[in-house]
Amino acid sequence: PKELRSMARKKEFDEIEVLDKAVQLFWNKGYNATSANDLVDALGLSRSSIYSTYDNKRTLFIRSLDRYRKQVVHSMLEMVKQSNDFPKTISEVFKMVIEQDIGSKIPKGCLIVNSAVEVAAEDREIAEIVNENSRDIEKVFEAAIKKGQDSGQVSSSHSPKVLARFLNNNISGLRVAVKASNDLSELDDVVQICLSVLMDK
Repeated sequence: PKELRSMARKKEFDEIEVLDKAVQLFWNKGYNATSANDLVDALGLSRSSIYSTYDNKRTLFIRSLDRYRKQVVHSMLEMVKQSNDFPKTISEVFKMVIEQDIGSKIPKGCLIVNSAVEVAAEDREIAEIVNENSRDIEKVFEAAIKKGQDSGQVSSSHSPKVLARFLNNNISGLRVAVKASNDLSELDDVVQICLSVLMDK
């Protein structure tokens, strides 16, 4: 009976829904600025429920990063994997990055990139999540670029690995730039230069 009551208590909330709320909270406020009270208010759970499930804020943050990757990053990578026109798809990715924050009162950027800037230097496990995410993106980009080079859509002046790294770094940089600038023409200049490298003969 005690075990059944314990199991029932653990299933009183939908963990996916809670993680989605945590993603939005950490994405909006950042890791360090998010307090225990913020977690209680945003997740709609008692402090004891939060900490009995996740132990501490850091564990919840790591689970939230993983959830974010599965929701946001993986959807972008699926776009690239399924693409038959790589330059066009990359242009759409850049457009998606800009449109997410352009004109927002509080631009959110990317939770992975934000985490790299805010906490990765101080936390090895979070740094590894950030690095693993970059490796995943670069692998997908590299395969798509190779396919684009084979079909003549993408310049063969640079290796697929180098171009993949270049694009990943510029997408990350654009996510930071759009948080600081609402000048669409300036951001578009960056995008056009990046795209020109793909077509450079």
